[in-house]
Parts: sequence; C-alpha cells; structure tokens
Amino acid sequence: MFKPPPECPVFEPSWEEFADPFAFINKIRPIAEKTGICKVRPPPGWQPPFACNVDRLHFTPRIQRLNELEAQTRVKLNFLDKIAKFWELQGCSLKIPHVERKILDLYQLNKNVADEGGFDIVCRDRRWTAIALKMGFAPGKAVGSHLRSHYERILYPYNLFQSGANLLAPELASKLMRLVSAPELDTFVQKPTLPLDTSDKEYKPHDLAERQQFVQPAESCCNSARRAKRMRAETSCVKTEPGAEPCENRPNLRRRMGSFVVDLYICLVCGSGSDEDRLLLCDGCDDSYHTFCLIPPLNDIPKGDWRCPKCLAQECSKPQEAFGFEQAYRDYSLRAFGEMADSFKSDYFNMPVHMVPTELVEKEFWRLVSTIEEDVTVEYGADIASKEFGSGFPIRNGRFKVSEKDEMYLKCGWNLNNMAMMDPSVLTHVTADICGMTLPWLYVGMCFSSFCWHIEDHWSYSINYLHWGEPKTWYGAPGFAAEQLEAVMKKLAPELFQIQPDLLHQLVTIMNPNTLMSHGVPIYRTNQCAGEFVITFPRAYHSGFNQGFNFAEAVNFCTVDWMALGRQCVDHYRLLHRYCVFSHDEMICQMASKANSLDVVLASAVQKDMKDMIREEQDLRDNVRKMGVKHCEQAEYNLLQDDERQCAKCRTTCYLSAITCPCSPGRLVCLHHIQDLCSCPLTNYTLNYRFTLDDLYPMMNAVKLRAEFYDEWASHVTESLEAKLDKKKSLSVFRSLINKSELKMFPDNDLLRQLRLVTQDAEKCSSVAQQLLNGKRQTRYRCGGGKTQSQLTVEELRSFVRQLYNLPCSLPQAPKLKELLNCIEDFQQHSEKLLADETTGTAEIQSLLDVSFDFDVELPELPLLRERLAQARWLEGVQQASTQRSTLTLETMRRLIDQGVGLTPHPSVEKAMARLQELLTVSEHWEDKTSSLLKARPPLSIETLSETAEKVAGIPAYLPNCLMLKDSISRAREWLQEAEALQDEDSIPLFYNLSDMVIRGQDIPVQLGPLKQLESLMAEVQAWKESAAKTFLMKNSHFTLLEVLCPRCEVEAGSPKRKSKKAKDITQHSKKKMVKLDCHSDVEKALSETKDSASALATLGEVRLQEMGALSSLRAANESKLLPTADCMDLKVCVCQNPPMGAMLQCELCRDAFHSVCVRASSDSRSAQAWLCPHCRRSEKPSLDKVLPLLASLQRIQVRLPEGDALHYLVERTVSWQQRARQVSSSCGLPDLEESFATPPSTDGKDGLIKEGVNGAEKKAKRRLEREAVEPERRDKAKKLQNKRQKINKDKNLERKAASTSSSHSDFSQSDDSEEEMCPAEGCQQPEGDEVDWVQCDGSCNQWFHQVCVGVTAELAEKEDYVCDNCTISDGR
Repeated sequence: MFKPPPECPVFEPSWEEFADPFAFINKIRPIAEKTGICKVRPPPGWQPPFACNVDRLHFTPRIQRLNELEAQTRVKLNFLDKIAKFWELQGCSLKIPHVERKILDLYQLNKNVADEGGFDIVCRDRRWTAIALKMGFAPGKAVGSHLRSHYERILYPYNLFQSGANLLAPELASKLMRLVSAPELDTFVQKPTLPLDTSDKEYKPHDLAERQQFVQPAESCCNSARRAKRMRAETSCVKTEPGAEPCENRPNLRRRMGSFVVDLYICLVCGSGSDEDRLLLCDGCDDSYHTFCLIPPLNDIPKGDWRCPKCLAQECSKPQEAFGFEQAYRDYSLRAFGEMADSFKSDYFNMPVHMVPTELVEKEFWRLVSTIEEDVTVEYGADIASKEFGSGFPIRNGRFKVSEKDEMYLKCGWNLNNMAMMDPSVLTHVTADICGMTLPWLYVGMCFSSFCWHIEDHWSYSINYLHWGEPKTWYGAPGFAAEQLEAVMKKLAPELFQIQPDLLHQLVTIMNPNTLMSHGVPIYRTNQCAGEFVITFPRAYHSGFNQGFNFAEAVNFCTVDWMALGRQCVDHYRLLHRYCVFSHDEMICQMASKANSLDVVLASAVQKDMKDMIREEQDLRDNVRKMGVKHCEQAEYNLLQDDERQCAKCRTTCYLSAITCPCSPGRLVCLHHIQDLCSCPLTNYTLNYRFTLDDLYPMMNAVKLRAEFYDEWASHVTESLEAKLDKKKSLSVFRSLINKSELKMFPDNDLLRQLRLVTQDAEKCSSVAQQLLNGKRQTRYRCGGGKTQSQLTVEELRSFVRQLYNLPCSLPQAPKLKELLNCIEDFQQHSEKLLADETTGTAEIQSLLDVSFDFDVELPELPLLRERLAQARWLEGVQQASTQRSTLTLETMRRLIDQGVGLTPHPSVEKAMARLQELLTVSEHWEDKTSSLLKARPPLSIETLSETAEKVAGIPAYLPNCLMLKDSISRAREWLQEAEALQDEDSIPLFYNLSDMVIRGQDIPVQLGPLKQLESLMAEVQAWKESAAKTFLMKNSHFTLLEVLCPRCEVEAGSPKRKSKKAKDITQHSKKKMVKLDCHSDVEKALSETKDSASALATLGEVRLQEMGALSSLRAANESKLLPTADCMDLKVCVCQNPPMGAMLQCELCRDAFHSVCVRASSDSRSAQAWLCPHCRRSEKPSLDKVLPLLASLQRIQVRLPEGDALHYLVERTVSWQQRARQVSSSCGLPDLEESFATPPSTDGKDGLIKEGVNGAEKKAKRRLEREAVEPERRDKAKKLQNKRQKINKDKNLERKAASTSSSHSDFSQSDDSEEEMCPAEGCQQPEGDEVDWVQCDGSCNQWFHQVCVGVTAELAEKEDYVCDNCTISDGR
C-alpha cells in the first residue's frame, strides 16, 4: 500500500513580495531547498489570461506504458522478455505458472537462487523452503518443491545457456533430455501443437526494440490510452521479422526432408540422415536437426519460425537497446486530446473525472507501475515548444490580443517568458535561445501520464505553472540527497544502469517514493492545482504524474548562488560523457566582457568563478605543452554551433580551448581527453584557443574592480561575524552594516542574510535580557498571570547567558544578566533550606516568594514554595474552622477536604485530613440517620429520638438535621403539655383551639399519642359542619353556614354585598370585652372569644335584637315607598332597581316589591307559604326534625364551635316561637297545633331524635320508590296531554296570568278547571313543546305539577321530595 510522503512547503506571498520573483525566491530558498521543491500560490486576483492558440496547437504525444517506467518493474519485464525469446526461438511459448493462487515471480526466483549459489547448491543444501519463505510464501505447504520444479524446467536451461555451456555436449544433452522428457514440461514450456492450459497465463513479450523501430498503422492504435492485461490466456501471435513474409505464406520453410536429396541434410547432433521426416531446417542458417535430438525435443514440426541452438546463441547475445519513449501514431489537437483524456479517466474509474479523489489516483498510479500483470498505456504531450505554438502567457507582439486590464501580465516577472531572461537570472548572458531552458516548454497531460526522476539541465532552477486542468502530483528530493538517490536506484536496478549509465538524464525511469524513503532518501510531495507555481531547486531530483487533463508551462532560470553548482555540473557531465546545453565558460566570459554593467554581487561571483576557470585552464595548457603539443592557433569557437565543437570523448562543449589533428578534420577533443583524439603523434596536434591567458586576466581584473566595493563591505561583515572576545563589535555596528547594504543596494545573498539573522538574534537577545533585568514577572504574577511564554528556566538562563557571550556582537546587558543569574542561584539555595524545614511559617515563605517576583525566570522552587504556602494556609483554615462549632458545617468540611486533596502530600496535612475526614464521616452518618428518623412514617417516639439527640450532642460540628431533631423534641414536649392541659380542663374545648393544636401536632415529626384522638375529633367536627351546610345552605349559595345560622347583623335595602372574612385572632382566656357587632366578622370573632355557650348565646341575643330593629326599619321604609301617594316613576324596586310595572311580587319579610319576570313567583312554594325575596331567603329552611339530630350529634362530639352555638340559639328561638304560637292558638280558640310542633331538645332526648330521624329517612325512601314506580305512567300521561294544552284559549291564559299577579296571600285552592290533564298549580304557565317535565307531590294529594310551574328543576326533583303548597298547609309544615 502506497504511503504518501510528507508535504513540501507551500508559500503564499503578499502582493509586495510577489512583485519581485527573484527576491522572493531568494528569501524562501533557505527553507525550500531543504525539500528540493516548493509550491507558490499567487495572491488572490493574479489570474493571467490563457494566450495559447488552442486551434493552432497540434502535437504528437509520447506513449507511456506505466509498468515500463518503474525501474524495478522494467528489470523484471526485461528478464521475462529474454526468457520468452529464449523459448520462442526454440518453437515454444512461455507460460508463467501460478503458485498459491498468484503468478510466480520468475525474476525474483532466479535472483534468489543465484544469491544462494545456483541451482546445484540449492538442491544439494535443500534450501528451496528457505527460498519460498524469502519470496513470501507461507511455510508448511511444500511450496519449495513446486519452486524447484518450475525453476528446473523454465529457468535452468536458460541459465545453462547464459553460462556459455555447450548445449550439444553429450553429457549435458543427456541431462537435459531427462529434465525435459517429463510430460509435466508441457504445463510450463508449451509446444505450439499442444492445447493450452487454462490454469496458467501465457506471457506476451512487449518487444520494445521492435516496437520502437516500426510504426504501426494509424488505424490500429486509435485508442492509444488503453488498459490491457499483459498476461493473456490466448495463444500469442507469431512474430514476423522485418522483410519476411508471414509464416502462413511460407509452408516450405519448415518442412519434412523427404522431398529433397537426403544426402545433403544430416542431423548435426547425431550425425545421421535417417528419419528424414523428423529433420528440421533452421530458418537462420539452414542447418538440420532431428526433432528428437533437440533440447527440449519437439513432438511435432513447428508451424512458425524455428532457430537452431547456434542461431539461438547469436540472437540472445545481441546487446539490448536503450529504453526510450515511442511517439504516438497520430497528431492531436488540444480539444481532441482532452476528449480522449477525459474519456479514459472516466472509463477507468467508472465515475466523472471531477469526482475521482486525488488520493485514489495516486495509489492506483503506483500500483500500476509496480505490476507486470496489467499494462496501462497513456500518452503525454511533453516538451512542446512554445516558440512554435505560442506560450500560455501573453507576450508582446504576440497573436493574442491583451486587454488593458491584463497588460500587467506582459511585463510581470512571473510570466515564464520573462523570468528566464530577467536581469537577476544568469541565463540572460547565454546568447542562444535554448528551448525548454530560456524559452518555455508546454506540457499537455492526461491521467497517469508522468514525468520521471530527473534533475534540470546544468542543475538549474525550474519553475512550472499549471494554467488549467486537473492537478499535477509532484515528488522531490533535496539537492544534497541527489547522489544518495542515484546510488539507491543503481543498487536496486543495476541492470538498467549497465545498459544506460546516464539513465537518470533520459527522463524515462521512475521509482516508488516509498522505496527511496525506505533507503533513507528524503522525499516530499505536493499537488499542484491550476493557478499555482512549483519551483525546483538546483540538483533537486523531481518526478510526478498528472491527475487528469491539464495544461502546464515550464522554464529554467539560474541565480547568482547557482554559479558554483553550474561549474560543478559541467565537471559531472564530463564524467558521464553527457553533452552540455550551453558552454559555462562562454557564459562567464560573456559576463566578464560586460563587467561595468554587472551587479556587484554577480561581479563578485563571476570573479571567483573566473579565477577557478583561469587556474584550471592554465594547468591544462601547461600539461598539453609538456605532452609535446607545439602548434597553437586561435579559434572563434563562439561562432560555431555547439554540436560542431563538442569533445569527441566527453561531449563537452569546448570554448576556451580544444585539441585538433589534421588527420581528423572536424573532430576535436577537450584538453582533458587529449589521448582520445587519434593515433597520430602529439606533435601533430594543434592547441586551438579562444583567448590567451593574457586576455583572460584583464577580463578578470575588470570584474574584480567592479566587485571590490562589495568585497570590502563583505570583508567587514565577515570580520565582524568572526570576531572573538574583546574584539567583538557592538550591535550598532551590525545595524550600520545592514543600513549600508540597503543604501548601496547590495543583493540579498547568503552573507547579507546571515548578517541580518545574527542582528535579529542579537536584538531578540537584547530585548529578552532587558525584560529579565526589568523584572516584569512581578506585575504579571500578582495579576494572576503565572508562567509566561517568555520565561526561561534557570538552566535556559545559564544557556542564554552563554549565548549572549557567544554572539558575534557584544551586548551591554550581558554582565548585568550574569549578576542576575548569581542572585537567582542564591535564591535557590535559600529555598532549598526553607523547604527542608517542616516548621516554617507562612510569613517566611511569603517573604521568600516576594523576593522571587523580581526574577522573570521559571524557578523550579516556586511551585514547591507555593505548595508549602498553600499547605500552611490550609492548616490555618482548618484550625480556625474547628474553633467555632457554628462555622464547621458539612459544606465547610467538604470544601476543606477538597482543598486538602489538591495539596501536595505532607505529614501535617495528612494528619489534619484524616481527622477532618473522620469528623465528616461521623457527621454525615448522624445527619443521614437523623434525617431518616425525622422522615420516618409513622413518626418515632420521643424517647427514641431523645436517645439519638443525646448521642449527637457530642459531635463538634454544625449539623442542621441534628438541631432540627432537638427542636422537634422540644416542640413535642411543649405540645404534649398543652394537650394534657387541654384534656384536664372541665369546659368543652373550642374548635379553634383544637384546630390549632392538630395543625401544630401534625407539623412535629414525633409520635404524639393524643394527636390521633384530636384528629378524629376534628374529622367528626368537619363532618358535622358538612352535614349542617348540606341541610341549611341552598345550592350555589354565597353565604357561609355561620352567616345562615346567626341572626342577620347586616340588613340593607337592595343587594347586600358580602364582606370578606377578616383574619381570626383568637385569644384564649381573655376577659370579656364589649365589641361592636356591626358585621358578620365581628359576630364570628365575638363567638370565638366567648368562654362558654351561655356567653355565646348572649352575644347572639344581642345580634338578634339588632336584626329585629334593622328589619323593622327596613319593612317600614319599603312599605312607605309603596304607598299610593308616591311617584311610581321615581320609585326604585326589585333587584333591577327599576320602577314598578306589570305583575309584581312582595316579600313577606322585607316588604319590598319585585317584578315577577325578575324573580320566580313560586320558587319558594314548596318551602313555605309566605314568599320571600332573594335577599331574605338565605337558607333552605329545613324542618325542625332535621335540625334536632344535628344539634344532638354536636352535643355528642363535645367540641364547641361558633356554628354549634348559632344552631343552638336557632333551635331555642324556634322552640320559643312554637310555645308562643300554642299559647296564641289556645287563647284564640284555634285548632290544636301540637301535632305540627316537635319536642324541644333535651339532654336525655337523644334517642328520640335519632328515632325520629330514622323514621323520616324511611318515609323519604318510601316516597322515592313510589315516585320511581309512577314515573313512566306520568311521562305517558304528559305526552297525551300535550295536544290538549295547545287547545286552551287565550282568555284562560290571561285569566291565570292576572290571578298570578294578585296578592301573595291568594288562595291555594284548585282551579275551576278540574280536568286531569291540567296542571293544578296556581298560575300555570302552560308550557309547550315535544317534552314537558312533570313532578308528583310527595304529600297527601299525589297530584302532578309542571316542574317549571312550581319552580323545581329536573335534578332537584330526582334528589329531593316535593310537597305542594296545599299539602304543606294541611300537614302543618
């Protein structure tokens, strides 16, 4: 699995930095040259127009078969081609076997056997299992024996042939006969006549030499970018030699010898001419051999070409040609190439080209180049001359018309047409236009098309710009690793370098970056996207591939720092016998001739290079003279083409001098290879020179004068940088040198950068030293800053002090900082003593910490001192909290423990922590236990809780639950005392006192014995009040029970407003006071404050007197306003407060008048004969026999409450009224009323009341059952009478309405209309409709009435008994 190398640096210059490309490249060079390549993203908005003529651009791409590019894969393919050719020339096709379900690597097998000493040694020592393990096969599967069999039958004959042994020797022949006679050979060395074995795939040779020599027809390669399998299962095609006819048209080439004179042909192996039908004639030399004498023997006559062993040796011994790319067989336009490239990529990955991840393409590329099983072929439009087709950048006077806004790109330094020939580039002094170096080259790529490992010509810089398209993936190695990369590739693929020593200069070989990295070569990568530059640095090897269809442009350039490398490169080329693109000496002399116009830095570099050049040239010329060359002649080599002045030996371009001989016109050699010119005596040679040495020295001196000013400055800089001890210059001197370089516009070279770097370091050191001396740490620490980024450790401070003294310049802070360091060391000694003493106080620790504030240094003792200070403060906090019990809460203990956990362990802290933790554990235990005791249901006894409280009392901490327990016990005891006092009293307890006792007892979480009795008593009282309210209160009444039972103290005309109850303030055992009884709340308060029932009855008597007076006044007022003399229109009556009109009703009690439409006339007809208005009718007015049981049950409860006193008073009034009524009745001779009156209550009459209540209940139940029995009959009757009611005339209705408006004392007799279907109610309203609700009287008459006529609702009729008015009067109700 391919692992991507690390990314190279990526630079994003600002517009200011981008303005000068060479200054920017010089700035980033210290960083970028460490990786060999870097990427530059232009500022946003820098987008040059694409100026290339797309329609005019046509090119012929190169064909690239990916697995032939990789060095190690190509070695394997070459080996397999040799094996295949060896067997093919013997009439057999090579089929590569499978082992453990994968194709056997024959090259690796052959190499491993050779490394182990050869086939015989491996067999003798039984090393086949070791070889299988070495090849990656799992042990224990007998793979070794299979490998031996495959080697023995396929590789061993070839290795014997390669060793030069005579295959026709008798002993070898017999041995090979045994090897190849086995039938298993047919599985691996396939005869043409045998059927194919589908388990193995036939190897198809790639025939590189023939492929490069012959051009196939255009129509046969229309799909040049193809993906195919190299290993095929079908039979291989028969190879045709140049000039030969196809073998199918030459049936007599290989023939049986019976048709010819047999004596002319004999077998060269056995020497016999017998078996003439088995004699074969060699297609190379016409020698004849028996098919059974051949090694291996042939069962049938081959159908294709066949070569004898001699011709086989000649064919296999031919030298292998150098590898190179083929040219495609068609010419592409840019559009056609793009369509082909996009189609290939989308078909290959089966997805749109823009959706294929770059990581996937990268992994697939390196997989394809390393496999011999798949053959993917792509095309690459590389090295297209921009001079012929136009650059992608706009140029002056070009065919592309530039708009005004894009004119800036014409002279932009990043325009590759300008970069190579700008003044900072040394190549401006090369006179010739070098395509690809000084003129840009164009590159049109497709997916997987690659550029192999190489370095630029003359080890120059290169810059590549991707105009548009998909990314280009780059790999690079720094220049210092160039020789290491070359050594690794030569080590891993030596066979390729034996054939091509300058293989890496041919741009035809790649190697997996992971392989190079595993051998220690530093490799970096990047993805170049459209609109980005990639720069390669001198001697930096780089390679890569294209992710898809794209268009790039590249050019070379050289800067001043390259010049030394340039001369070194020429010497390297001389060793490799590689030609030079230009003459380095000629370029130097060209610059020297323009010394006055040279940049001072360039002049200095030229002077140094020229000095080396002249010294070497002088040594060579002296050596030539010593060798005997006498003739000298000046030659104008600058006027010759480069190929006309190349050394015949090393191909170096000669400029300063060369050696020629009259015997070889046009042939010359450099002075390094004088022995390789010809065989003539050296005295016949002629030394041709361009300049004499006397001409060269003045040229060098002119350059030297130009560079002297710069050299003087450089010498001063060098002297300052190398000064020692007392001779060091101050920082101001370094600043002045930098200012001088800027003033004189010296170039930004290494020396100036070093000066700036040293000055910057010195300024930083000076700033840091000043901060340390100023003691800024004090402010930061006291403000909570702690350690800052600028703080140094003591060791770093020592190192920093040493650094100050090691700087090339002297700083005034250095001695002061040395003194500060001494103070810090004294502080460390004092801190060590203090930390060793365990009894140190907080004041001493704090004072030592205060001293440290003056040191802006990270002191290792400070954390320890702060820890000791925190420990001391924590112990003080624990001691302070323990002194006061109220402050030592659970939260305080937890907080102290949490703080203690964060402290550094110390014996005193651990002891205090143990005590505190123990106290917290005990406190939490008793808090939880106390909480559970208080929440226990049922509550626990006071004795149990008191025992717990005694145990908790000794805990020295503030425990809320324990305090609550103590308070609960205290309140329980007080409550029990009050309850006991309440039970001991002779008087009946008041309801309010009892209620207060129950509420307070329920709030106490202690088991209280009397509480249940009191709660039961309260429940009985509450039940009695509910029963009384149900008896007296009307439905939805706004009056309270006490208001209904008490006499009215608020009697007003109109609608009385109910006043809210005031807060009760019951004061027990208070003296009787005279209070105002103006409102109900006053009455209620007065009743609550009475000590006994007699006082309560007296109070109610007072209220009764007030009620009687108020009612008398109200009756008189209402009757007076209803006198006939009053103005009816001004009179306000009824609840609506409007004048009287229509039918009116008069209240029997208050004597006020009411409209019959505002109140229902008969709403009270079932309760009493007299009609009462809504203001006066306050209750249901139950019968006395219903009230007496309530009073009796209250007397059994033995609790005095205001409602009970009011009811008692009400019963007494009722009984008193009955007595007076009997007296009046007897005195007036009226009928006896005894049967209508109930017996007054007495203390011993409870049983009679209960019995009467039971009889009343039984009677009520009986009446309800009777009503339910006649209900269906009543409803049927109501339906039958519905139609008859509609026939009643209007006069009768008016008559009845008039009768209803008569006095409230009108007769209750039956209507004259005695029909059964008529309602007997007085003033029947004759309701109409589909359904009319009826109610039957539960009295003695059992008559049926309309519910609406008697004021009874359906719900009330179902729940209560109804008694009509007549029955009420007759029964004495």
